[in-house]
Amino acid sequence: MPFPFGDPTRFTDRLDAGRQLARRLLHLAGRPLIVLGLPRGGVVVAHEVASLLGAPLDVIVSRKLGAPQQPELAIGAIAGGARVLREDVIAALGIGADEVDRITAREQERADELERRLRRGRPPLDVSGRVAVVVDDGLATGATALAAVRAVRRRGPDRTVLAAPVAPPETIDELRREVDEVVVVHQPRDFRAVGLWYESFAQVSDDEVEAMLDERATARGTSDQPAGRAR
Repeated sequence: MPFPFGDPTRFTDRLDAGRQLARRLLHLAGRPLIVLGLPRGGVVVAHEVASLLGAPLDVIVSRKLGAPQQPELAIGAIAGGARVLREDVIAALGIGADEVDRITAREQERADELERRLRRGRPPLDVSGRVAVVVDDGLATGATALAAVRAVRRRGPDRTVLAAPVAPPETIDELRREVDEVVVVHQPRDFRAVGLWYESFAQVSDDEVEAMLDERATARGTSDQPAGRAR
């Protein structure tokens, strides 16, 4: 299928995107790094980055906050206790603070449960004093990524980097205010949707994410996972 916007610079898949992104991050090689992927697709990209840079891989779960009666409409995002709110949308819909807090608590509980399951019993990696590289497979509005980097910053990294294969320039400009560095391979102005910038943008399962986290844990010599999966 011809590329709809007349620009052939699409990624073959998330593996290709991860390799290209890793090349943009080579200036960090040799520093104490931890790569954190946003599930689920972001972990595939992050796995390639971590593998090529020889860094540990962890996961950071960010959840959209859906509006009451319109869950597909995002009023914000939550990750690790850090929250991003779209105040204009909340005001337009007339959603009260108590309702926003209720939605936040529900989604944070779901995020915490998913993180525990994906790590299969391992504790979160300690990012304090390290360069934390937060990776997603693409940034549209950047709300979920912003919640993730705010959560990671609370944990005391020496430096916070947000990296993604593709994002629109306006999103990148907004996110630069929140992190030490933003690294993106492609910055199309006619962005529309993350998936349009991939030839293959297949869904990623929890099992695939768990396997990638397990592999990097084994590579760094901490493969003492429990025999059964936490479900």
